Amino acid sequence: MYEIRIHSRGGQGGVTAARLLALAAFRDGKYATACPFYGAERRGAPVVSFVRIDDEPIKIYSQIHEPDLVVVLDTSIMDVVDVLQGLKGDGTVLLNSAHTLEGCAAVCRHVDLTGIALATDLVIAGSPILNTPVLGALAKMGVVTLPSVKTAIREMFADERNVRAAEAAYEELKI
Repeated sequence: MYEIRIHSRGGQGGVTAARLLALAAFRDGKYATACPFYGAERRGAPVVSFVRIDDEPIKIYSQIHEPDLVVVLDTSIMDVVDVLQGLKGDGTVLLNSAHTLEGCAAVCRHVDLTGIALATDLVIAGSPILNTPVLGALAKMGVVTLPSVKTAIREMFADERNVRAAEAAYEELKI
C-alpha cells in the first residue's frame, strides 16, 4: 500500500487534491481512499489530507502516521507542523516551492505550483488553487498516470485551465 499525506491550508485545494488523486488512481485500475482531517474550518487554517493507493481493496480509513510521500502545498506550514514526522526512511517529499528544502533528510522534489496556478489564472478570492497542478507533479513522480489525472480533473471540473495547470506541473517537475 502506498500512503500519502498532504499538508495544505484551508482554501488551497488540499482536500480536493486528495479526492482527485484517489479518483486518478481508480482510473488507473487501483483501489484508493481519500480522507481529510482538519479542525476549525476556515480559510488559511492548516489542513491534512490522506490518500491510500493499493492493488488490493483498502480496509483502512484513518489518518496516515507513516507516509511514503508527504506533499506540502504551503511551506509556511512547516513553521508550525512537523510535516516530516513519521515519513518512512525511503520516503519522498514534494514541496510547492521554486527551491528545494535545504538539509532535508528525505528525497525532496519541488515545483512552483503557486506560480503555475497564477500563470493559468487558477485563483479564487485572491488565493491560488493548487489542487490540479499538484496532480501533474504526482503523475510525473509515478504515483498515478497523466492520462488518469486528466480524466479525473475533467470529471470534476469543466474548466480546461485545470488540465493545463496539471500538464505544466508535469513538465516543470524535475526528477
